[in-house]
Amino acid sequence: MNSLQKKLVSCFLAIVLVTSNLTLVNGAYAREYDSNNERPSGGAMLADAVFMRLPMTAVTIVGAAVFVVTLPFSALGGNVGEAGTKLVKEPFEYAWLRPLGEM
Repeated sequence: MNSLQKKLVSCFLAIVLVTSNLTLVNGAYAREYDSNNERPSGGAMLADAVFMRLPMTAVTIVGAAVFVVTLPFSALGGNVGEAGTKLVKEPFEYAWLRPLGEM
């Protein structure tokens, strides 16, 4: 591997680690929010926009790239639809199609 490839792999792994940690923290907050059945506060909306929507957008972009790279293998395995749903559709829907502040 040359130095550019090593840097790209390092950046990708850093994004994955940061995103997974944020998801765990916000998942705990989401359970608390659901138990209260209240409208989200401004702080919850801000936290959702900054700490969930931006990383999930990055996850969607990375997922789309992984989907394209692995498309031949998915086609051979017969699971193109499932791969597209898990790698692109679900992250996109979570990032952009739910109400702001509802995690």
